Amino acid sequence: MSPKQKDITLLITLIVLIIAINYNYLDTKLTNFLSNSETAKVQRVIDGDTIEIENKTSVRLLGINTPEKGEIYYNEAKRFLEDLVLNKTIILEFSKNKYDMYDRTLAYIFKDNENINLKIIEEGFGNFYFPSGRDKYYNQFKEAWNKCVENKKNFCEPSEDICAKCIELKDFNYKGQTITFYNKCNFDCDLNKWEIKDEGRKKFVFPDFDLKSNMEIKIIVSNKTSTDENLYWENEDYVWTKTGDTLLLRDNSGKLILWKNY
Repeated sequence: MSPKQKDITLLITLIVLIIAINYNYLDTKLTNFLSNSETAKVQRVIDGDTIEIENKTSVRLLGINTPEKGEIYYNEAKRFLEDLVLNKTIILEFSKNKYDMYDRTLAYIFKDNENINLKIIEEGFGNFYFPSGRDKYYNQFKEAWNKCVENKKNFCEPSEDICAKCIELKDFNYKGQTITFYNKCNFDCDLNKWEIKDEGRKKFVFPDFDLKSNMEIKIIVSNKTSTDENLYWENEDYVWTKTGDTLLLRDNSGKLILWKNY
């Protein structure tokens, strides 16, 4: 065998040896590349719907939205997620979009074959949230929210405000970006600091405002200044998405008054 042939044989042997030693690693990487999921270890829980895995990769949980910092149940939602996944190995399952506008990875996460995103809704630490359109989990998540409301769990706990049963959603014109509420009671209702939210982060906080008995008020998404006849959801081009959304009305303590989905 010539020196050149010996060098080639030695090189092939080294390559085979490297592949053999790193087979599991390479096999895992190849499997992850070809599949729609991968495994990872959770290194940090940022909040109730965001975690950090290896290489400081931020993962935003799909299908849910949990309270923001300063809102009711923010701390509880974060602790709940920490108890479930912190320092544990999980499976990330991706949907049609793998990244959001902030370059975060988007995924459903599973621990011991349990959908953690779904469990967060079931236990009342967030609402369902599908800004990019409904996927195969949508019906499960909506049903989980319905059960959460029925069971009055945490974030789904109903308001005890005297006006909770007075205020009705008379019209929800999501195409025209307007909402109309009606006070059916025979007394005025103080809506000061009541909140309207979509499935995500957009929020309207009522000013110092009384909705008179048997009267209605229209909230319009606009840059105009509120009047006595209408209230304007300012600094927003739109709130209600074309792909479907949810209106959540809460009292000044964050408790649920009503919700409407389309």
